[in-house]
Amino acid sequence: MKSSSFRKIAALTATAALILVGTTACGRGGGDEASGTKIVMALSTLNNPFFVELRDGAQAAADEAGVQLNIVDAQNDSATQANQLATAASGGTKAVIVNPVDSDAASSSVNELLSADIPVIGVDRTVNGADLNSLVASDNVAGGRQAADELAKAMGEKGSVIQLQGVSGTSASRDRGQGFEEGMKAYPDITVVAKQTANFDRAAALDVTTNLLQSNPGVTGLFAENDEMALGAIQALGSRAGTEVSVVGFDGTSDGLAAIEAGTLVATIAQQPAELGKLSVELAIKAIAGDKIEKTVPVEVVSVTKTNVGDFSK
Repeated sequence: MKSSSFRKIAALTATAALILVGTTACGRGGGDEASGTKIVMALSTLNNPFFVELRDGAQAAADEAGVQLNIVDAQNDSATQANQLATAASGGTKAVIVNPVDSDAASSSVNELLSADIPVIGVDRTVNGADLNSLVASDNVAGGRQAADELAKAMGEKGSVIQLQGVSGTSASRDRGQGFEEGMKAYPDITVVAKQTANFDRAAALDVTTNLLQSNPGVTGLFAENDEMALGAIQALGSRAGTEVSVVGFDGTSDGLAAIEAGTLVATIAQQPAELGKLSVELAIKAIAGDKIEKTVPVEVVSVTKTNVGDFSK
């Protein structure tokens, strides 16, 4: 370690900050070398079905390789995540997979890990100002454009829209919003009348949408930057969802797919969270071995509507 202060932080937070959510048993199918490998996966939150699926995909890959995977949950708190990353550096960790709460705030902690020659793999969200070994993520900008197209189609290419934004500072929210705005430029008869964050959270989206509808009662479309917010918006809209107001989400979670089948959600841009988790573990193992890995590993996103939802529903 190059920083004595970083070591002190790690020692002080070893007990309190490292919340072990899931640990695989060592030595299952990976040989002696693999079974001695410890990887920490630092997730922004597990209070979201998307990240639960991502965790499960990562756990399955770790089980298959016979490596120890310690999963920590920051509960959407940047300070908690900084402590968890500090702890990871002090406990014999061979690699870290990080899904940052805040893409900017995570930079210092991640750079400390990299300075200690611990490979860091980003998953779903990047870390600004850090030279990650690799980033495995969906093309969120392209997905935002797809969301704009699906919403415009459902609205007959005219009307007014509310946009629910994710956690401020995350690359996922920024990129999805950018793609959506770019896509909307092709539809001059559609106006985005309100934008507000609901922090990727269903309950927050219910409250935010309820308030925005009071000042924008005539909206005919709503884009939420993840399915959880879309589902909260659907609750706020009640019988208007899918009839008077078209709603499009993002992620392709099980609840989102069920809402499409029910007719309350027009479309979702489906990611593959389990695949993201799986690939992040595989990349971490390669990085530990010193193998060359790609700096960016994209995972395809797909527009899911009533016509193809059966292909995705479990």
